[in-house]
Amino acid sequence: MVRRSRRPSLARPEPFLRSLVLVRERVPSFDHYPFDIPALRALTKLDFNPAVTIFVGENGSGKSTLVEAIAVAAGFNPEGGSRNFNFETRRSDSPLFEAIRLVRGIRRPRTGFFLRAESFYNVATEVERLDSAPSFSGPLAPVYGGVSLHERSHGESFLALAVYRFFANGLYVLDEPEAALSPQNCLTLLLRMHQLVEQGAQFVLATHSPLIMAYPGATIYVLDGTGAHATGFDDVEHVRLTRDFLAAPESYLRHLRDAAQEPEPGYS
Repeated sequence: MVRRSRRPSLARPEPFLRSLVLVRERVPSFDHYPFDIPALRALTKLDFNPAVTIFVGENGSGKSTLVEAIAVAAGFNPEGGSRNFNFETRRSDSPLFEAIRLVRGIRRPRTGFFLRAESFYNVATEVERLDSAPSFSGPLAPVYGGVSLHERSHGESFLALAVYRFFANGLYVLDEPEAALSPQNCLTLLLRMHQLVEQGAQFVLATHSPLIMAYPGATIYVLDGTGAHATGFDDVEHVRLTRDFLAAPESYLRHLRDAAQEPEPGYS
């Protein structure tokens, strides 16, 4: 019998972020946003995966609010960008970042970026503005692929960011990166994430995409009405629903059509 040799597993480098703690004494009131969101109200401590930590949940569950707070507490601009970005188009960050404490590792990131899908247009505009002003540090455009982010499609600009601007030993916080990506490009992003993780990067992200959730070895937290719970990929509702629908789309659509035709309670 031929034994298949195994490559020795490399030790995972020290994470930049070890954990997150909600300092409840800093919470002004659990009756007001964002602390009235059930998952955030129940928050105590979450441990980060040294490679990839993923937050999932339904709309309004608090995952994007939590990811934004992590990014701001880590020193990133609330609308996105690197730590050197200080622009503000419209103040929209929640006070959650003031009530959390990030427990950091002894290793410090050499670079990093906060990708917020809903405000990435503002980041692209800021890159152009900075390049139009005199600077001793040189133009930014080459760092983002040499072509204006506004001259690419939304999805192409997201990928250009990951390919050209994300480097080794970086901390990357991503809020719904799949928003502009085709399924094929979601897989391209996964490959790029893997390359960077192998080079000491750490990712923290929120997503609705089962493709992104499938990153091997990622820690997945589901945010729901009772808190934030670590769960396996196969147990995520998004994954189960997607599998069931693709296995029998006709029956799902028939069920939805029949449900839409049923009279609402109280009406005849």
